Amino acid sequence: MDPFKQMSDWRKNMDHFFGENFWNEFENIIKPTIPQINIYQQDHELICVASIPGLTDLNKIDIYVDHATLELKGDIDIGYAVGTVVKEEILQGVFERTITLPYPVRRDKINATYQNGLVIIHLHRLISDESSRNKVNIRLTDET
Repeated sequence: MDPFKQMSDWRKNMDHFFGENFWNEFENIIKPTIPQINIYQQDHELICVASIPGLTDLNKIDIYVDHATLELKGDIDIGYAVGTVVKEEILQGVFERTITLPYPVRRDKINATYQNGLVIIHLHRLISDESSRNKVNIRLTDET
């Protein structure tokens, strides 16, 4: 019998028993996400700090912002491969990461810089000029 088929069947049974999102809880333990990101909130501003070591060409990373979503795509390559790896803790490789922001942000006020292996993204809260509260007029009718 094919061992990979057995493993696939085992995982389907686990998904059926625990729910389809069961494995998502373990994904970061098995394979940590890259890049690592910190998000700080200050008044109406978000500061997102992403750890991307070894970036020499800024065109090798794409940053997209859409309403309340931040998306990062790129490749982490520290460019150091001498000899045989004995221990490897610095995560490398192609990444695609989507982060849900705590609130919608403005499209016209986004700033990103790179310094000392960190991409720092400044985002500003989208504050609507219009109030979402609408006055409802009551009309008197003669019908009973």
